[in-house]
Amino acid sequence: MAKKHSPRFLAIVNAARDEIQECEASDLPELISTGAVLIDVREQHEFEAGHHVDAIHLGKGVIERDIEKQDFDINQKIILYCGGGFRSAIAAKSLTDMGYSNVISLWGGWRGILAEGLETKS
Repeated sequence: MAKKHSPRFLAIVNAARDEIQECEASDLPELISTGAVLIDVREQHEFEAGHHVDAIHLGKGVIERDIEKQDFDINQKIILYCGGGFRSAIAAKSLTDMGYSNVISLWGGWRGILAEGLETKS
């Protein structure tokens, strides 16, 4: 069952999507193999329930505060995912606004990772 999101939330997501790069789950293996970092921006309990095997966790609520603790280069290719691509789009826009130049949001998010049959762990 698809989630019903509020119109204002969807407006923010759509505005962010107009300004960011996106990929799909089928793109992940190649992106990761060429050095992209994969960040799960969901809540901690979502991450603990299951996540992509290569993902690190930085929740959307703290990513702007904690991203620099990771010591990524400002040009590092960073892929963000959430449940479906909405929260990650907003987070990608935020990191782009902070000066990160190669941030990509995974459209389809965790559900796309599962549908693609990519390796996961919990």
